[in-house]
Amino acid sequence: MPEKSEYVEPIEPSAAVAEANRKVAEATGIADEKGGKDFADASRFLIAPPDVPVVVSRHDPEKVVWDFTAYEFLAPETRAEMPSVNGSLHRQGELTAIAGLFQVTSCREYRVYQVRGYDLSNMTIVEYDQGLVIIDPLACYETAQAALKLFRDKTELTKEMRPVTGLVYTHCHVDHFGGARGIFHELGDPETPGVPVVAPDGFLEHAISENVYAGPAMARRAQYMYAAQLDKGPQGQVGSGLGMTVSTGEVTLIPPSIYIGGPEHQPVGEADWQSSYVIPWRPELYQLKLGGVQLVFQLTPGTEAPAEMNIYFPDARTLCIAENATHTMHNILSLRGAQVRDAHSWSKYLTEAIQTFGKDTDVLFASHHWPKWSEESGERQGEPSNQRILEFLGKQRDMYGYLNDQALRMINAGFTGSEIAEQLRTLPAGLNDQWYDQGYYGSMSHNLKAVYQRYMGWYDGNPAHLWQLPPTKAGAGYVEAMGGAEAVVDRAQRAYDTDTSDGFRWAAELLDRVIFAAAAEGGSPLPEPQVTRAKQLQAKVLTQLGYGSENGTWRNAYLTGAQEVVNGPQPLITSQSSADLIRSTTLEQYFSALARSVDGPKAAEQHTAPIALDWVFTDAATGAETGEKCTTTLRNGVLVFVPGGDRFVTTPQATIRLSRRALDGLAETPGYKKNFNQAVRDKKITLEGAHAQEATDAVFGTLTLPDPKFPIVTP
Repeated sequence: MPEKSEYVEPIEPSAAVAEANRKVAEATGIADEKGGKDFADASRFLIAPPDVPVVVSRHDPEKVVWDFTAYEFLAPETRAEMPSVNGSLHRQGELTAIAGLFQVTSCREYRVYQVRGYDLSNMTIVEYDQGLVIIDPLACYETAQAALKLFRDKTELTKEMRPVTGLVYTHCHVDHFGGARGIFHELGDPETPGVPVVAPDGFLEHAISENVYAGPAMARRAQYMYAAQLDKGPQGQVGSGLGMTVSTGEVTLIPPSIYIGGPEHQPVGEADWQSSYVIPWRPELYQLKLGGVQLVFQLTPGTEAPAEMNIYFPDARTLCIAENATHTMHNILSLRGAQVRDAHSWSKYLTEAIQTFGKDTDVLFASHHWPKWSEESGERQGEPSNQRILEFLGKQRDMYGYLNDQALRMINAGFTGSEIAEQLRTLPAGLNDQWYDQGYYGSMSHNLKAVYQRYMGWYDGNPAHLWQLPPTKAGAGYVEAMGGAEAVVDRAQRAYDTDTSDGFRWAAELLDRVIFAAAAEGGSPLPEPQVTRAKQLQAKVLTQLGYGSENGTWRNAYLTGAQEVVNGPQPLITSQSSADLIRSTTLEQYFSALARSVDGPKAAEQHTAPIALDWVFTDAATGAETGEKCTTTLRNGVLVFVPGGDRFVTTPQATIRLSRRALDGLAETPGYKKNFNQAVRDKKITLEGAHAQEATDAVFGTLTLPDPKFPIVTP
């Protein structure tokens, strides 16, 4: 744990940062006065604002998981008065903070509503005579429950409460499924709600892999990206560009029962296409009727998520574009970590959406931000009435295509990712002059590097970068080469005093060397006063970079880093872990996750002979074998999983008989070995084999628990 610093002086924006932010704020105000429609659209058809100041945890009423009052400081009249906030990011924060229940559109068959500002994402509610279809139930149980309650309180005052008859996940990110069980709170939280749960093919595989396999590391980095622990205010968190932040309640998951694109739901053939679907037939379209709501689906794998889909409402001539087109440049690679997305496919699927739905879409909405509507006046100088929808989709499409194609052009000219990002600073004028193409969430800089990573990987081709020293060793070497810590910090101070972005960037790099050199092997050769001085100056540097950022996630990362560098890693403020994710894993996914926690070097050294465990599954109620079994073998530091049993293991060291429920329970709290042995004592698990206990202790004794509070900007 890094030492606590007594440095608590507030950091004010530098003169250059303050002036730059003032100019941006002034420019945004002028642009809005000239006829921008974002604020009108974001407030259009508001039925009711939030009716409570906060949403609290259902397990701990003292814990706030969502605070509507936190962003009251964001208002158009304060934009020019906040020199510590980029004016453009301030404007985006104002828009995403507009919260409440909104009606999006209606038709004879149903009405479409959204609850916005109750989480990072939106929840869509489609109301028809017999029930409700919910699309994307937010990120946690509590916010989803609160959002549905607002809808019921404000629309069903004189009606009988309509049941939820269908649940749809547009894609596999947690802010679009984590609140699933909160939707059924009013039914007493049934384990299985008994309604269709619809998702794109591959949803569960990718939801598990993202939230379980690399979950601890992503959760830690998400603390920087969304900055839930930072105070909200002019010198703290002002949103993330995509929404305000992520809620911190209980994450849940109800596994899908219908997969669009799965074996049972294949594309509609031309002969089976119906005129009621409104749009002309095209290949690779799917249809499903949920209660009284007819839906047409377009799968868009590899875009904003590995499994994602757009949804068309024929009766309402309305398109849900999921998260494929939002009022910001999105991420090709999320700062929290994820698989690199395919900007080419993203652009291609938006082209497909335009060609498929464009002529027949009067309303467009997404899983974030606010909708767009056709012009009320009909034709506009020969243009179609939905021209602003088509323009929005087209320019979002062109943006992702530009990022992909220009990065590849420069890759093939020999440039590296960082070089490409330095040379391509802005989009072309036709794209850059649109608010919705600005880098509030993704940025042009890190997106271009992500395209490079997708095609070329981490190595830039320079052998000098093939086997570089780790940060602590490199830091010590650099500091010594530059004349010692005092000289390096002096140089960083001079760079900081230039009051330029390049000066701040250079100062950050220099100070980073000093901070990591302080943890070099054999003890720090650096005098402690210089290390403390470096940390204090680095906090100022990172803060100035954060204050000047138009990108919400960059601001959050810089300001969170400034906090860590002087006070050490802060406690995690995360959503409560989800037993639903564990219960939803296949056996292969479950044991793959377990294998990733094996201390390989230790296991290989201590256990030179393989240790095989047979797992035989039983019914939780009757104890009868279900026929499902598998074998895991610890060998060479690797936990190998074989479904159905390993034919080359004739005599396992242990046979473990248990229900799937008992298996899931082992991973729901920390301490796998302890949990396993307790389950054996409680007779939830039966062990067979002369040395069964010894074998299981040996295997589970190699499992490690990651420190969820690991440092990022300090050693």
